[in-house]
Amino acid sequence: MTSRTTAEQKSTTRNLYVSKKNADKPLRECVRQAVDHYFANMNGHPADGLYKLLISEVEKPLLESVMQHTGSNQVRASQILGINRTTLRSKLKKYEIL
Repeated sequence: MTSRTTAEQKSTTRNLYVSKKNADKPLRECVRQAVDHYFANMNGHPADGLYKLLISEVEKPLLESVMQHTGSNQVRASQILGINRTTLRSKLKKYEIL
């Protein structure tokens, strides 16, 4: 098995798109719109802890999708995600996946 180069990974990242409704928008634009919408609806309330909120909203469905794609193979999932298998297991436990 060969590892992909950073350039190949960046190319793949540029091609992440979401839902048919937003098929023409890269994932980063969908995130930007969601964050802009979040700020627009704060109604003067403080926007504390946004980073943690955003990561928790994105990380769980990411892990669920990757685990489904790999048939719950944690070794393969950790390779796809580019994280250590122990880290993956910790995150799966945190989000009660599997």
